[in-house]
Amino acid sequence: MKLTDILQGSNATISGNCDIEIGDIAFDSRKVRKGSLFIAQRGVHTDGHQYIGIAVNNGASAIVCEQMPKEQANGVCYIQVEDSSKTLGLVADNFYQHPSRQLHLVGITGTNGKTTTVTLLHRMFRMAGFHAGLLSTIVNKIDEEEYPTQHTTPDALETNQMLRKMVDAGCQYCFMEVSSHAVVQGRIAGLSFAGAIFSNLTHDHLDYHKTMAGYIAAKKGFFDNLSKEAFALVNIDDRNGMVMVQNCAATVKTYSLQRMADFHCKIIEDTFQGLCLQINGKEVWTRLVGRFNAYNLTAIYATAILCGLAEDETLRMLSQLEAAEGRFEYVSGRGITAIVDYAHTPDALQNVLQTINSIRQKRQRLITVVGCGGDRDKTKRPEMAQIAAQQSDKLILTSDNPRTEDPEQILNDMEAGLNADAKWSTLRITDRRQAIRTACMIAEEGDIILVAGKGHEKYQEINGKRSHFDDKEELRTLLNAEETK
Repeated sequence: MKLTDILQGSNATISGNCDIEIGDIAFDSRKVRKGSLFIAQRGVHTDGHQYIGIAVNNGASAIVCEQMPKEQANGVCYIQVEDSSKTLGLVADNFYQHPSRQLHLVGITGTNGKTTTVTLLHRMFRMAGFHAGLLSTIVNKIDEEEYPTQHTTPDALETNQMLRKMVDAGCQYCFMEVSSHAVVQGRIAGLSFAGAIFSNLTHDHLDYHKTMAGYIAAKKGFFDNLSKEAFALVNIDDRNGMVMVQNCAATVKTYSLQRMADFHCKIIEDTFQGLCLQINGKEVWTRLVGRFNAYNLTAIYATAILCGLAEDETLRMLSQLEAAEGRFEYVSGRGITAIVDYAHTPDALQNVLQTINSIRQKRQRLITVVGCGGDRDKTKRPEMAQIAAQQSDKLILTSDNPRTEDPEQILNDMEAGLNADAKWSTLRITDRRQAIRTACMIAEEGDIILVAGKGHEKYQEINGKRSHFDDKEELRTLLNAEETK
């Protein structure tokens, strides 16, 4: 494609000939080849401007940068822009011929509920007979074909590559998670969204955003860029719901469990077998559990209606949906019920624990196994331990993904949230496998075990090395059980 076409819509200062053919785009100098356009981004850990020379040596025909290099190679076109990361999104959209405009792209942002919502929307629209794509924390999909995923929201280049594949495969819809990091880093720049959903906003990622105000602004940035043709669906039970859509050009719709809204849900019954809900006056039995899932299901129902599906058909399909992997999944054996959940924020952990406590019988003890990830927001560690101690009969603190941090220090940070009585009754077992084993050993018939934090993950990362580890797999072995949902 011509460089002039790739740069369409970017406000750039050009030095050199841009009437040239570009074979591909790269922001990693190691992936540059002859005829590439190299994007020099300023990242969190490194600055791509340092690798412009390497990119040129590797054959780059053009360079996008925020600061022109002092020495410019002959025959190379240099394009100066204000923000390289956002420009990457724009040029990727141009290079792949605007794939997001050729399907209904719906994104969801929020602290909790993103994966469940997009996964079940994808399942529902497939059930309804549509070709559909999925971009999620767990997996990317084109219809039922799976592609590995590394981030909640892929980089702009990978996103447009996937969207182009979806369009070429005949997809009419795509449902994707939109993280706050992705908004700030320009990973969704250039995308055309047909709809956006806001689930909730609670304590998370302050290691990156520094303040809650910064975190809120990042989420709001997603809605600020919606077109007037799009819809914005927000949870108005969250105090930041309407904040998200201030000055939003899209058509605003609301959902709620507590107040009047365009889509209102009432919980009729909540059991370990499922939820009975009344949505906009119509009753439906679902296989998901917990108040937090009532919110997810309401958002799914509302999105389906806003995308044109019929109400009765949507309710029928809603009743057939099952939990996303690692989200309130059951493993049962020896008369013990074990629940695996991805809850890795204070609010998510609180939601899961409250759900279990609202359903369990008095004779059933709740044993919670939980840890916190390394190299992530440290301020939530004591809060998560405190929540787990207050709402569990027995607490076992253990490792999650320590990454490059000392696991013992992470547990020290968690223990700081416990009072003397809670510390006395809490077990501290650094090895996650041993912690889960201990929970299964002390559990008696009828008891409930919650293993929180990793959910769908099939690995544990220690000192930068990933080793196979699956919470459900461990529980099935220890309880001599088959997986159930």
